Amino acid sequence: MHKFMMGLARFMAVLGGIALSFLILLTCLSIAGRLLNGLFHSDVMQSLLPSVSNWMIRIGVGPVNGDFELVEAGVAFAIFAFIPLCQITAGHASVDIFTNKLSAGMNRFLRMVTETVFAAVLILIAVKLYDGMISKMRYGETSFLLQFPVWWAYAASLFGAVVAAIVGLYVAAIRIYEFSTGRIVMTEGTEADA
Repeated sequence: MHKFMMGLARFMAVLGGIALSFLILLTCLSIAGRLLNGLFHSDVMQSLLPSVSNWMIRIGVGPVNGDFELVEAGVAFAIFAFIPLCQITAGHASVDIFTNKLSAGMNRFLRMVTETVFAAVLILIAVKLYDGMISKMRYGETSFLLQFPVWWAYAASLFGAVVAAIVGLYVAAIRIYEFSTGRIVMTEGTEADA
């Protein structure tokens, strides 16, 4: 089961990485297009190379239309896509100055409580994303510039949130088992045991 969950978490992280890479490229193209468009509209270029400047403007050199809408939707998906791997490897930021002084049993108890609460929160987020997606579908809301249905972004994020909730439940179950048996099954902060 652990191998499957780790594979699922890695798969989601790869999807998130692909989405982020696309968004980085899109942002770079849009910024470069915006700069070039300003350059071709400048008095200097219009006086030195008016035909080249006008041709570049005519073919559409400029910012990517709706780039911020795509970035907004894509980053939301990417965030949810990275949560499962962070969850299963215990990669979340933690401050353990206080907990280092506690007993192993108390640390297992705190891990169990933390993971159980986190799983519950991930489930709540997935449910609320689902509600939001249904609402956006019902009212047919679209983005301002690209006019794509807003529920598409909600659906992409919901996919990541559901996987995060499943992995979160799995990790919580492992931590409950570890607390009740005193046996460590999943090492924190590493993928070595995958």
